[in-house]
Amino acid sequence: MTTRLHIGIDLGGTKIEAAALAVDGQVLKRKRIPTPRNDYPGTLAAIKGLIADLETALGMRASIGIGTPGALSPFSGRLRNANSIWLNDRCLNRDLERCLQRPIRIANDADCFTLSEATDGAAADARSVFGVIIGTGTGGGIVIDGQLLSGPNAIAGEWGHNPLPWPRDDERPGPSCYCGKQGCIETWVSGPALSADLQRLSGRQLDGKAIAAAAEQGDAAAEAALQRYEDRLARALAAVINLLDPEVIVLGGGLSNLQRLYQQLPERIRPYIFGDGLATRIVPPRFGDASGVRGAAWLWRDLDPRADKH
Repeated sequence: MTTRLHIGIDLGGTKIEAAALAVDGQVLKRKRIPTPRNDYPGTLAAIKGLIADLETALGMRASIGIGTPGALSPFSGRLRNANSIWLNDRCLNRDLERCLQRPIRIANDADCFTLSEATDGAAADARSVFGVIIGTGTGGGIVIDGQLLSGPNAIAGEWGHNPLPWPRDDERPGPSCYCGKQGCIETWVSGPALSADLQRLSGRQLDGKAIAAAAEQGDAAAEAALQRYEDRLARALAAVINLLDPEVIVLGGGLSNLQRLYQQLPERIRPYIFGDGLATRIVPPRFGDASGVRGAAWLWRDLDPRADKH
């Protein structure tokens, strides 16, 4: 089976985006609509409508890949851990296949981000890639030789729910995490975590972008918060490097726009890794916010024999 058209769906909590990609990665058409929040049947209908619109406009039937928060449990077949809570405990793949009358493929949105950047993005030349989401939450994905690694428990890359490595005395036991534990990496390196850290020590409420702007203007408290953030992110990534040793780490999510991270992180990581140097490249994404929908489309890339393989 081959296809000339791949449609990716990025199923977000506030918007659903669809993009139709040719086999060379060219975006032929895209469309975005608000997500029908707290409405599972409405979400299914919205996805079906987006796909129909794109296929009608392009005159071709497509393969369908879905990027979603959370992941399908290999044990129950139901979606779990989605912050779009109306999707949880639903058989999303089965319901969409029935609705669309064709097979689909589903992956976590961080996995889709990583697959996009490893396929034709910032890490297209690398055999091993770790993709990082540092935004509202903290997610991750792993691609090896062009293939997405999911794992038998469907949790590969979920570094955000390990404890912060090498915690300092004032970092124990750490903030509470929605997963029920304390001190998870997500509670230290997400966007809300950076804001909470500044607020704890200065009483001020600023988002990550505002903190970076204040630091550039010489604000000592903002600069100190960013330095603490960089050290914590460095420790978290060092643990990934010690375990996986990827060629490239691609940063995504809102905080990936902090350009200083790409200068600061390599030096901060080196003392924590079990080696005498650091060859891993830490890079910004090529496609930014569009990587989620592109990666969802690339879940079917193996169907096209003309697609480049690693």
